[in-house]
Amino acid sequence: MLIRPLVNALLYFPSRTIAKTPATAGLTFADVTFDTEDRERLHGWWIRARAPSLGHVLLCHGNAGNVADRLPHLELLTSAGFDVLAFDYRGYGHSTGRPSEHGLYRDARAAHGALLRQRGVDPTRIFYLGESLGGAVALALALELSPTGLILQSTFTSVRDMARMHYPLIPPALVPDAYPSLRLIGSLRAPLLVLHGERDEIVPVMHAEALMDAAPGRKRMQVFSGAGHNDLLASAGPEWARAISAWARELGLERLAS
Repeated sequence: MLIRPLVNALLYFPSRTIAKTPATAGLTFADVTFDTEDRERLHGWWIRARAPSLGHVLLCHGNAGNVADRLPHLELLTSAGFDVLAFDYRGYGHSTGRPSEHGLYRDARAAHGALLRQRGVDPTRIFYLGESLGGAVALALALELSPTGLILQSTFTSVRDMARMHYPLIPPALVPDAYPSLRLIGSLRAPLLVLHGERDEIVPVMHAEALMDAAPGRKRMQVFSGAGHNDLLASAGPEWARAISAWARELGLERLAS
């Protein structure tokens, strides 16, 4: 069937060129390489917090570019007190292979293992942050390896829902049921923070609302006024970082009190 390669071509937009490193933003970092269970070799960066540590973030980026395009995430998170492991999926940046749904799930599992191997990492203070497509990847990982908290930024409900909106000429029945976050999120057992731009033109805020409504347990949502999909951090970066750090502090105080 040709429809899956077609959907993949419309879904993944990797770049192989690493145009910048964290050093560009004045951050000290270490290159990290690690293998997946199906023998792909992935590349990432490990960056320590520049403020007293609130925990460790595994950053699962969106479907375009590569890890170098997430320097704003790294600057804001490390300034807010988070160590960060940011990595490239297969087919992105310096990572081998070609992207696919189940391949990205394997990549996130391997990145989780790489995070745990970093010196000083406390397994009880690990957060997953998924941006757009990465939100679906981070959610799938959270269902398998529950984190301290899960952060979904600009995340869609499913590929079928996105195809219905952006590619209406493709019959829905022909679109693979890929990254079905709305169907899966009811099994989440970790605290959830949903962050979304009010004017997101690619993933409308109704996706965030649907995920929020379907999630069980402890959850919080923040919508950033005037922000879109690709300019959320440029528009609301400090507010975005404060939302994450305040939420993480609350979770940390609750753990200490329990």
